[in-house]
Amino acid sequence: MDKLLDLTRDFNAAKAAFEAYLDEYDRADDKIHLKIVHTYGVVDAAEDIARRMGLTEEDVQLAKVIGLLHDIGRFEQIRRFDSFEPGTMEHAAYGAQLLFGPEKMIRRFVKDDRFDSLICTAIEKHSDFKLEGITDERTLLHAKLIRDADKLDNCRVKLEESMETLLGVDEKGVGEGVIAPKVWESCMAKESVLSSDRVSKMDYWISYIAQYYDINFSETYEIMREHDYVKRIKDRVPYALPETQEKMDALEAELEKYMDERIRNKK
Repeated sequence: MDKLLDLTRDFNAAKAAFEAYLDEYDRADDKIHLKIVHTYGVVDAAEDIARRMGLTEEDVQLAKVIGLLHDIGRFEQIRRFDSFEPGTMEHAAYGAQLLFGPEKMIRRFVKDDRFDSLICTAIEKHSDFKLEGITDERTLLHAKLIRDADKLDNCRVKLEESMETLLGVDEKGVGEGVIAPKVWESCMAKESVLSSDRVSKMDYWISYIAQYYDINFSETYEIMREHDYVKRIKDRVPYALPETQEKMDALEAELEKYMDERIRNKK
């Protein structure tokens, strides 16, 4: 029988190698710092979700390693473009290529190559608008899990990080914007918002909430409800227009209803 991943050694070695990799970047940069904290937040979120789901210890450790490496492409994106915008770089595809390309950087972090295909696919697809094209059951599990863990820690990010770092303006500046019709249509259809449909900073802000319709596991929703994340994110911004406030309140109500139904049905 194949040996399981060592429960502490493998992840701790990967973490040490990741810290060494980060030394190539400016840790004092606000965006770099945000992504470092986010990385470790995703590791914790992945473990929390996986343990609530009752996954095997090996799958818990795999989820943590994927969480550690999922955004490795972001650091180069920030250094080159000082931006998180998808138009500057496809950071997930870049990260997968960085790890699994000719230089096999993945070996710095994980010595065991049995999980290369699974890890590569999970990282490469973690930011796809829709998760498609995965037929292997275990790979699909981890691709879904990293997407949930990523979104779960992004709840914390949207509450703790400065709005200037997130969107380049303060809360008042975000709330003065209007919601584009296409963006609102996606919200009411219980769908994530296409990046190309976003026009104003307000569009970006509401899209950060609408993305929580795209959650795979009820355990993730349980954690979100325990922390009251949707309401707290919505309430961070003062909305200048009554219509915008009404739409944000409606989205909160509909999304929380949807979350509670998913939790009850355990789907």
